[in-house]
Amino acid sequence: MTRLENDTFIRALLRQPVDYTPVWMMRQAGRYLPEYNQTRARAGDFLSLCKNPALATEVTLQPLERFPLDAAILFSDILTIPDAMGLGLYFSAGEGPRFERPLREEWEIRALSVPDPDTHLRYVMDAVTEIRKALNNRVPLIGFSGSPFTLACYMVEGAGSSDYRQIKTMLYARPDLLHRILDITAQAVVAYLNAQIEAGAQAVMIFDSWGGVLSHAAYQEFSLRYMQQILEGLKREHDGERIPNILFTKGGGLWLESIGASGCDAIGLDWSIDIGEARRRTQDKVALQGNLDPAVLFSTPEIIAAEAGKILASYGHGHGHVFNLGHGISQFTPPENAKALVEAVHALSVPYHKNN
Repeated sequence: MTRLENDTFIRALLRQPVDYTPVWMMRQAGRYLPEYNQTRARAGDFLSLCKNPALATEVTLQPLERFPLDAAILFSDILTIPDAMGLGLYFSAGEGPRFERPLREEWEIRALSVPDPDTHLRYVMDAVTEIRKALNNRVPLIGFSGSPFTLACYMVEGAGSSDYRQIKTMLYARPDLLHRILDITAQAVVAYLNAQIEAGAQAVMIFDSWGGVLSHAAYQEFSLRYMQQILEGLKREHDGERIPNILFTKGGGLWLESIGASGCDAIGLDWSIDIGEARRRTQDKVALQGNLDPAVLFSTPEIIAAEAGKILASYGHGHGHVFNLGHGISQFTPPENAKALVEAVHALSVPYHKNN
């Protein structure tokens, strides 16, 4: 059992008393930091950076050297699992991730298998171990994965999509094939996240980036169902410590009650829903993470503090809130504005935790 110097993030996820609202930012290690761009240039490209544990450790820690963040998040990519399945991940300049061999044929889908994380994703586990050692118990380390549906979107489309035509065609015309992809991918995510926990991750997050493009019925059947399958298989304790989990569906505000009943410890919120309303709808049964519009960080420190204050006021008194952006920080964000946000949340949140 290891003792964290700052365990505010973990306690907030478990809805335990804290002295202030902890804060971290999705994509906090990224292109808005000049030091990240320098390290990425040394690596050669994004994928090489992800697959080099020493450099992944370096960029994971960079934002913590600048800002008093309450958690670190593993530097990696959500598409490591389909890459390990042999789909041939690559990144084109200005075009984002692509797969050389997207899943279109039935025989390819039937042949899918769960990759061994300790073999095919060893570089991720090595990065987790190195990051934990480098953190030296300053703050907790978050591990993560994409959700089965989000991974399947990339696996079937072969890249990002504006209309999701390929996967939605499969969803309605051949749901059996999509269920096959989702089931194998869910098994892979369980193995992957549990391996991250064994390697040292102290909380885990599932990014359902594209679940919000589904209809109500399709979300329940093709996205949430498989995230529940993952939650059922996740390790909840390791090394004598509870390992909390977070589910984040971008555009998922319609389904908060269902997500809250999934067995997760916390729900990540995008900026389109009021966090106070989300708290009322989930009845304080889960922690909430969020949910500042990342575009606020293009403004001034005064406006940033005012907007952060609105979210803190909306959540109100009591525990169970982790402050975050409603999606990843933009590459165009001035680093000093990210610092202003972290400092504002720490200062403004203290009154909400007194006498609770």
